[in-house]
Amino acid sequence: MKQFIKKSILLTTFGLIGVLTLLITWTGFDMNHTGEPKLTVTKALASEKGLKAGMIDPETGKKIKYWAAPMDPTYIRNEPGKSPMGMDLVPVYEEEGGEKEPASIIRIDPVTIQNMGVRMGRVKRKPLVKHIRAFGNITYDERRIYAVNTKFNGWIEKLYVSFIGETVKKGQPLFDIYSPELVTAQEEYLLSLQHNASLKESPYPSIREGARRLLKASRTRLRYWDLSEKQVKKIENTGIVQKTITIYSPASGVVIKKIAFQGHHVKAGEHLYEIADLSRVWVDVEIYEYELPWIKKGMPAKMELSYIPGKIFTGKVLYVYPFLTAKTRTAKLRLEFPNPDYQLKPNMYANVNLESAVSGDSLVIPQEAVIDSGVRKVVFVAMGKGKFQPREVKLGLEGNDNEFQVLEGLRENEQIVLSAQFMLDSESRLREAIQKMLEVRQRSDRSVPAETMKMETDDLDMSDMKMDEMTETPKTHQQ
Repeated sequence: MKQFIKKSILLTTFGLIGVLTLLITWTGFDMNHTGEPKLTVTKALASEKGLKAGMIDPETGKKIKYWAAPMDPTYIRNEPGKSPMGMDLVPVYEEEGGEKEPASIIRIDPVTIQNMGVRMGRVKRKPLVKHIRAFGNITYDERRIYAVNTKFNGWIEKLYVSFIGETVKKGQPLFDIYSPELVTAQEEYLLSLQHNASLKESPYPSIREGARRLLKASRTRLRYWDLSEKQVKKIENTGIVQKTITIYSPASGVVIKKIAFQGHHVKAGEHLYEIADLSRVWVDVEIYEYELPWIKKGMPAKMELSYIPGKIFTGKVLYVYPFLTAKTRTAKLRLEFPNPDYQLKPNMYANVNLESAVSGDSLVIPQEAVIDSGVRKVVFVAMGKGKFQPREVKLGLEGNDNEFQVLEGLRENEQIVLSAQFMLDSESRLREAIQKMLEVRQRSDRSVPAETMKMETDDLDMSDMKMDEMTETPKTHQQ
């Protein structure tokens, strides 16, 4: 009797457990955000009501677009069922007006927008300006460097400028030189003067012409050896050969090179002095190659020196080198600055600022608004009521404060997304992919007979497959 009672109690207990399990499975027992149980549209309930894609859900009053797996949004069906993970499919509803909008447009409620930290901005129209800051090195103006040499051999008898860095003026004596060749040339000139004077009254024109040409040739020889007109006149007036000839500075400036010494033997063409005019200087600057579109010859430049704080020197871009430095991938610029007070000294370092205005009226957006995939550039546009549309844009040059010039794709004063674009982009791409899958399925439904379509759907349905069955196949092939 006692054993019969125990068996009855066990049977009753297992029966209640089975009934409860059946009820939970049938009704889709779940918990809402308050912790209370709620009822969802499960497979059994949906099957009982006959709900499918395109029908109106009586509980929500919304049109069902399709059924999707909770953990895999790409697993979609036209009717309720189970996902490959064994979870009930959930309905996805169509939005109002969604059939008229592109599939890439997404809609997000205000609470979610705030939780995502979405920031907005506006497409602005303003001048596009770029400030390029670079490091410069002050050098000599190569057009203002003068070399002092002689066109004859000789010996320096006396130096007037004896050290590097000395300031000289144009026409200032540099040194006296003795040259046997120059003495001979002076003697020839004096003889030609006497010969011309004695034959100028000759009754034969050819003799007179020959004497004049000889005088002219000897005089030209002295001039070609860089004797000044004043020095030639002195020889002519005095009739005395000068042992030494004084060489004068060809320009005003500073001596930057000197190899002349008293008693030094000089060869023809040897550089004895180099004189640099520092009234204007060059500044060598290197910039990155992506900054080259902003640089133009003649554009203004500003420069500051660390040892003269607060003073700004103004100049211009004189030349843009037509090649890049291979090791640093930088382009070289040559700037020109006036130097009336000689405050700019060669080999000084300077901070250079180049300001270029490419366009006085351009559409401009911040760099943070752009999603650059390397193939295309996308900006999300806020269309109001929580809707966002990804729009491909064509960008121009980059200006100050990380702003880009917009050439195509946006209009002035449009509201754009400045943050959290990658989450919006992921959602947009997912919805667009799902929409394409649905379109392909709809075309297949219209072109393929119902029985064939049902067979293909059953073959593609993975809901009845188990992990054991999926892992057995490779083993069979390995055998």
